[in-house]
Amino acid sequence: MLGYILKRAISLIVSLCLASIIIFSVVEIAPGDPASFMLGINAQEDTIAALRAELGLDQDKLSRYFSWVSGMIKGDFGTSYTYRSPVSDMIKERIWVSLPLALYALLISTFIAFPAGIYAATQRGKAGDAAVMGATQFGIAIPNFWFAMILVVIFALKLRWFSAGGFVEWENGILLSLKSLTLPAIALALPQASILSRVMRSALIETLSEDYIRTARAKGFGKKAVIWRHALRNALIPVLTIIGLQFSFLMAGAIIIEQVFFLPGLGRLVFQAITQRDLIVVEGKIYFTNWNSQDVKVFDMFSYVIEESISVNGLPEDIVFDGQYLWCG
Repeated sequence: MLGYILKRAISLIVSLCLASIIIFSVVEIAPGDPASFMLGINAQEDTIAALRAELGLDQDKLSRYFSWVSGMIKGDFGTSYTYRSPVSDMIKERIWVSLPLALYALLISTFIAFPAGIYAATQRGKAGDAAVMGATQFGIAIPNFWFAMILVVIFALKLRWFSAGGFVEWENGILLSLKSLTLPAIALALPQASILSRVMRSALIETLSEDYIRTARAKGFGKKAVIWRHALRNALIPVLTIIGLQFSFLMAGAIIIEQVFFLPGLGRLVFQAITQRDLIVVEGKIYFTNWNSQDVKVFDMFSYVIEESISVNGLPEDIVFDGQYLWCG
């Protein structure tokens, strides 16, 4: 187990290093000069040169890369060209919107996907299975911003249960803040719930076909006991990895949703930085999001620990494998 965790930790470090190179290279080769953009088309060359020197843009790209990486190691993501404030402070301020939004959406997605996936697996080949799979196909095919606009029309404009946009600060009440995040979270959660329910269904169907499940049924366990006591635990192993992937996507892919609902989160921050050619903010936000996306490797290690903790190679405690046969205890 220790060797596996060490291997995954090394993979995490290598991934972060490669990500820093790719992010810096892609952002830096984008056309346009931030200094020229900030000063306008009528600015003098000496004024532009002075601003470039002030922002550190007159250095060669290799020096700027190592300066950027060394700063990030110490927690310094640089200073915004436009707002002249530390990027790390801007990220800290905006993450209190994006992180709760991602967790809220992930919670909704899980609560929808688990019952739907389990029900579809137990109704395999029947009308219930077909209905769930049809609904999930619809959820996957429709983009989340389309769901967002429908939710705004129905629940904000027609029913007036929620506001059409904006965010109530946490100091004004947790319930009010969560209410302002509800529609965006649902819009983000629906496509992810569709994917997760399909993964849950496939994993559970595969687990239900294992020999030890048939042995448990032969021993006299009921359908519910077999599913909830034996099958579901092993079926959750691949689902945990998918949840990690979805959390990364929700943190990184909420740009459009935050624009639709006017949420002051990380997605809107990077959108504004792109339009203003604030490259240091774009690099810092993308790398911060990439760092969070590495939680997939953490989930993978967590799944490995869970799998190793399951007794007798994943068999229920009262079913024993002697290397050749399954025996009921």
